[in-house]
Amino acid sequence: MKLGAQQAAFARRLGHTFRDGGLLIRALTHGSIATETRPDNQRLEFLGDRVLGLVIAEALLAADPGAAEGQLAPRFNALVRKETCADIARRIDLGAVLRIGRSEMMSGGRRKQALLGDGMEAVIAAVYLDGGFDAARGVILRLWGDALENVEPDARDAKTALQEWAQARGLPPPSYVTVDRTGPDHAPVFTIEARLASGETAQGCASAKRAAEQAAAAALLAASEGGGA
Repeated sequence: MKLGAQQAAFARRLGHTFRDGGLLIRALTHGSIATETRPDNQRLEFLGDRVLGLVIAEALLAADPGAAEGQLAPRFNALVRKETCADIARRIDLGAVLRIGRSEMMSGGRRKQALLGDGMEAVIAAVYLDGGFDAARGVILRLWGDALENVEPDARDAKTALQEWAQARGLPPPSYVTVDRTGPDHAPVFTIEARLASGETAQGCASAKRAAEQAAAAALLAASEGGGA
């Protein structure tokens, strides 16, 4: 299947020349526009997640031969989580070529973190099926290069770090409450409050709930550690 002009330009940004353009088209097809003859990208997303995980695991082992599993795991999680996939997708403007339904488009689907992250994983699978593991590894290492170089040695996402901090002090896991939602449907802004059982709270704002939760967790962790609670 021949790629359209936008899709061909995206393939160039991706760094892979597709022999079967239909694989890329399927990887970019969201469920909101799928039909019996136009399958969505969910199966590719499932595969791409595994391919990404293997490449990142290999890269981390090679970068730090002396690291223990307990040191590698949080770095791995930081690099393969949906937020990171979405960040990479934004960098290559994946949202511009996503094939989504009208309702999803009107609600800002091209900028949604979940759609971008899922789409990025599906595209990785498309590269893998089209060119093999070496092709997929090359694309991933190029796109994730800066993230691999800059991942913190003890990288943990803020929610995990806050939960570990609370548990170490005999507290139950923190809770997260949506306290406000502003902006139009296609570009919402969520305000999330993170709460500890001991009474401390902090808020975070973002265009996606998960990102707002992470921001709230980071703010609460910084305040709690700074206050010596």
